[in-house]
Amino acid sequence: MTNKSKTLYTGVTNDRIRRVYEHKNKLIPGFTQKYNITLLVYYEETPDISAAIAREKQIKGWLRQKKIDLIESVNPNWQDLSLKWYD
Repeated sequence: MTNKSKTLYTGVTNDRIRRVYEHKNKLIPGFTQKYNITLLVYYEETPDISAAIAREKQIKGWLRQKKIDLIESVNPNWQDLSLKWYD
């Protein structure tokens, strides 16, 4: 997830739609609330929580440019992928 300034946040959840809603509505205190992280620009899905946590740690360990390259490989314009979820 990101904000208008392209500050990056990586997280893991068992309910993507609920968690993005919480970030968008600033329901959970912390980094995403403080930095107004409300735009979903990239996500991956897996049925295995261990794999999801390992992938989260891997991505968090990357340099910023590698994260940007990953986002832009599927979402070059940084569109909010969750825009139509809550209509």
